[in-house]
Amino acid sequence: MAMMARMRSLAPAFIITVGALFVLFMVISDSNVLEALGGRTNAIGSVDGEDISYQEFMKLLDQQRENRRAQTGEDIPEEGMDQLRDQIWDAIVTQKLLARQIEKFGVTVSDKEIEDAILGPNPPEFLKQSFIDSLGNFNRELYEQALFDPRNKEPLIAAEEVVRQTKLNEKLQSLVSASVTISEEEIRRKFIEQNTNINAQYVFLDLLKFPDTTINVSDNDLKTYYNKNLDKYKIEAQRKLKYILFPYDPTADDSVAIRRSLENIADNFKRDTLSFKDIVEMYSSLDYQKDTISLSTLPLEAADHFYEASVGSIIGPIATPQGYSLYHLTDVIPGDGAMVRARHILINQFEDDAKNLEEAEKVYNRLLAGENFEQLAKEFSKDPSSAVKGGDLGWFGKGAMVPEFEKASFEGKIGVIQKPVKTSYGYHIIQVTGKSDKKYVVEYITNPITASATTKDAVYNSTNDFAYLADKNGFEKEAELMNYQIQETTPFTKSVYAVPGIGVNKRIIDFAFDNKLNAIGPVFKIPTGYVVVQISEIIKEGVKPFDEVKEEIKPLAIREKKFEKAKSIIENLHNQIGDDLDKAPSLEPLAVFNTTGNFTPGGTIPNVGRDFNFIAKALEIDLNKVPDPIKGQRGYYLIKVVERTPFDSTAYSAQRNMLRDNILQEKKNFIFNQWINQLKKDAKIVDNRHLFFGY
Repeated sequence: MAMMARMRSLAPAFIITVGALFVLFMVISDSNVLEALGGRTNAIGSVDGEDISYQEFMKLLDQQRENRRAQTGEDIPEEGMDQLRDQIWDAIVTQKLLARQIEKFGVTVSDKEIEDAILGPNPPEFLKQSFIDSLGNFNRELYEQALFDPRNKEPLIAAEEVVRQTKLNEKLQSLVSASVTISEEEIRRKFIEQNTNINAQYVFLDLLKFPDTTINVSDNDLKTYYNKNLDKYKIEAQRKLKYILFPYDPTADDSVAIRRSLENIADNFKRDTLSFKDIVEMYSSLDYQKDTISLSTLPLEAADHFYEASVGSIIGPIATPQGYSLYHLTDVIPGDGAMVRARHILINQFEDDAKNLEEAEKVYNRLLAGENFEQLAKEFSKDPSSAVKGGDLGWFGKGAMVPEFEKASFEGKIGVIQKPVKTSYGYHIIQVTGKSDKKYVVEYITNPITASATTKDAVYNSTNDFAYLADKNGFEKEAELMNYQIQETTPFTKSVYAVPGIGVNKRIIDFAFDNKLNAIGPVFKIPTGYVVVQISEIIKEGVKPFDEVKEEIKPLAIREKKFEKAKSIIENLHNQIGDDLDKAPSLEPLAVFNTTGNFTPGGTIPNVGRDFNFIAKALEIDLNKVPDPIKGQRGYYLIKVVERTPFDSTAYSAQRNMLRDNILQEKKNFIFNQWINQLKKDAKIVDNRHLFFGY
């Protein structure tokens, strides 16, 4: 079509988000392209016999990673890759199943439909988004200029394919959910929920008014409850696993490697012409930042270096909670308050104040005689957190210490050992080791200490060795010999998303349900490392035996008897008071009279909570009349509605179509998702990703 031909000229920047969608649809809709071009066709899996090649899977995976880098400036971390692979796998499987259904039902989309979608009054969101200003307005003129820009052919072709595939899916969804209908009553009920205000009085008899000790239940009562509620005690087939985790934690060698890498970066920076920002962008795991920091926010080792450093200095690498950091000091500016660094020895080991003072003075005199402060702090100080560091408290500002300690620290001279100072903690011998009123402007590289490929390989080899030996010699025996900790999952069903205690890995679930008791699995990969499992219990589908659930049933049977008792009492009360709820407290001391205040059926009832029986009854009963008692979640109610918004037919007519469309779309989405899930259950899906990624 002439119009379509003229449109194929979009600038690449215009449809930067088309890439991922285009790759998804094209990869899925033509999975044999690479084979036709002579590429490898290693199957990573299949859907009903149709292969999913490694190449098509990786093409989409790489595109998603590239999109992430373009949007955030960061790659997806290694620990997030398994989740991304799962998402891509599910997307490919879903679209292949949908493509087959599209072909089966003969669903098509014409060029005219695509043209109308792109040039129509409401273009696809992924095309519009580049032309929406800060106020949310769509600039139609710029959009059309981009559409007809003669420099762009390829991006528009990609956009057309995205629109085509989207419309095919939409048509398929409409076809599948064509039979979905909604009644006038559903629309009316939704309107009432959103537009009705209710104010009610009620009398409530709470089950808590009856202590458990006042309710007697026999074994026959428990068996009766059990037989009436067998559905509650049905169990699906379940499995339990014993397992040993082999996490790939960083080693000392990994730590040394990160430190040496930053040392090399520091040496190269001193000789290179690149800016530190360029260095950060090349080597840091975090985005470039320039921060103003104080000594109190730094690790002690770093603070020592900053205290003595001059502008332009490279400081580090320094161990930080985030890993190793390398700092470039770009400026020193006045701070907003003085800071001190001090060390102390706390004496408070005696219950007698005089003895504590006497001991403190002895230590003080030993320090004056030249003994080592650090050694005496480790020996005598009763502040465990600082004693191990020779009494060092690091840098701190005003307000961080108790007043007496703060005064001595900020008024003391550097290097002078002060006489014992008394606080609520005991007696402190304080020595100020530094003072500063400066802040430091820095740019920095921070690289976390993570397990290297070598470390991960070593962990895998250890895991594999254990799996082999456990299969030969026994799981528990080999674990004991190797001093490995055995853990056990709670029971889980085949439909779980993640194995309790282990994490997400569908192959582990499949293994557990496809093998016999005590079977030992191969090495499985999980986000934190590797795991070896043994099937420790097989629980068959059925009903839990009465004796097993007897104690579990008892509180439920007691609760049921409480409901019966509450109902009897409140029915008797209703017979006495009729519609006059004010009389209730004087006639029945266990009952509570209250009002709800205004509430809507779609919300929470003041003083009651979200009780659906209460709401349903409040919508239907006559005003100022008290119907039969209502069973709530926590007891029995007598309800009288004193105010209720009358049905507004005019407002209903105005809102009806919008409500109908919303309800209909919700239903259609639900039906379509259920249909897709059934397609997946019925399809023969082979997942061989573990052969490529070591799952």
